[in-house]
Amino acid sequence: MQLYNKLSAKERAELIEKAGKDRMTISFYKYAHIGNPEILRNHLFINWDNIGVLGRIYVSYEGINAQLSVPAENFNTFKEHLDTISFLENVRLNVAIEQDNKSFLKLKVKVRDKIVADGLNDESFDVTDKGTHVAAAKFNDLLDDENTILVDMRNHYESEIGHFQGAITPDVDTFRESLPIIEDNLKEHKEDKNLVMYCTGGIRCEKASAYFKHKGFKNVYQLEGGIINYARQVEAQNLENKFIGKNFVFDHRRGERISNHIIANCHQCGKPCDTHVNCANQACHLLFIQCEDCAKKMDGCCSSDCKSIYNLPMARQKELRKGKEVSNKIFKKGRSEVLKYKK
Repeated sequence: MQLYNKLSAKERAELIEKAGKDRMTISFYKYAHIGNPEILRNHLFINWDNIGVLGRIYVSYEGINAQLSVPAENFNTFKEHLDTISFLENVRLNVAIEQDNKSFLKLKVKVRDKIVADGLNDESFDVTDKGTHVAAAKFNDLLDDENTILVDMRNHYESEIGHFQGAITPDVDTFRESLPIIEDNLKEHKEDKNLVMYCTGGIRCEKASAYFKHKGFKNVYQLEGGIINYARQVEAQNLENKFIGKNFVFDHRRGERISNHIIANCHQCGKPCDTHVNCANQACHLLFIQCEDCAKKMDGCCSSDCKSIYNLPMARQKELRKGKEVSNKIFKKGRSEVLKYKK
């Protein structure tokens, strides 16, 4: 029974390019009480590997979080398989606004303690007791209500390149950091305000909505399907688009443009820019915003030191990073002191 990838990312990319067939980038999630995540993990890998699904999928006792791509010709087969799993029947699928056949190059289905790390250890908290889901039209109406408080449940590097007008955008690195900060800042409005939340596809604000209901907030709402679904509904229904900038996504694209506004700046020169890149020095790999001019000047690196290392022979580069851990958690995605420009 094969439960691993036989091809490298490079080999897979070459096969996709050679095939010349369209793929669909899709995300979905579902909170549910799962008895044995390991069995579900194996079942998904075997069935999805057979139809060419690639992506990053997390399974836990609290549900599933999936970001993947599937050959367009196999979409119906993929959907039919989802519908055979009781808690995933008719699950909402968020189809990417901007398609990229190489958004994912491996199939990774992993078992995690939680599908969204929250730092909570409260057995009385039921993640399935969520707030009220609202579609784009109702969401816009809520934003026009003076009794509404709108909160972005994403991280600082996501909201930096795009967010809803008037939203509170917590300056945090992780979801778990945002929960106590928001609760403390809004504790005086548990009964008199509409607490409205949004995120990329809905998974984080759904857990947050359940959490804040658990903490006594009375009027809790979340944007159904997140920014991805909102953008599609706005276009289909000719609604006012209240989102400005780009929607950060967690695949090779790194972002989908929702409006023409550029609200962020190059982290090296300060020029208006909202293009995220990873430092070309593999020993660093820092995620930051870099314009085309700085990319050329710095060879795609975040600093002069990284540029010097990047221009060394590959054998020397490998020698220098041997035994060293590469982690974006260390560099805090755009907060590194080597970056000259901070908004």
